[in-house]
Amino acid sequence: MTTVLVPLVLATHNAHKVIELRRILGRRLDGIDLRAYDGPEPVEDGDTFEANALIKARAASAHTGFAAIADDSGIAVAALGGAPGIHSARYAGTRDDADNVRLLVRNLEGVDDRGAEFLCAAALVLPDGRERVELGRWPGSVLREPVGGGGFGYDPVFKPAGYNVSAAELHPDEKNAVSHRARAFDALMPIVHELLLGQPT
Repeated sequence: MTTVLVPLVLATHNAHKVIELRRILGRRLDGIDLRAYDGPEPVEDGDTFEANALIKARAASAHTGFAAIADDSGIAVAALGGAPGIHSARYAGTRDDADNVRLLVRNLEGVDDRGAEFLCAAALVLPDGRERVELGRWPGSVLREPVGGGGFGYDPVFKPAGYNVSAAELHPDEKNAVSHRARAFDALMPIVHELLLGQPT
């Protein structure tokens, strides 16, 4: 007997996120057909991570007719008043990870308070209009120079609280068990299973 999987669209064109999310979700995708999204990208003009995640999920659900999940994430640095925040991916104006990292390090030159946190909002939107969004936080600090070749984004200059290495030095499985993205989707997936598969949380 063939099991019928329930479609769920992953609303991102970011190849790194697709790989990371598949690793994070793993067995929690049982019963779900996680599909890539190749539709138009909406304008992310929200003023919070939650708002932007919902914008992306709404667009993917409307375009495909299926339920969709999306996330919006970034780094917030205390000494910079929470910047770059929702502008993390475009911080240097080039959408290049290395440029963003260099600008962040430069803006923190001579600053002793290196406290920061990664944040991720994970959103679910269903075709009938139901929506849920959860926020995950990963506290840490900003290093004075990049270290490590793994991960992406600001990982080389982010030292998670409780660790003596950068996020870019963590094994992907270790990072994916504790990161902001893992925490956001850990909170969201029981809701996905309840609303899509009828499994109570």
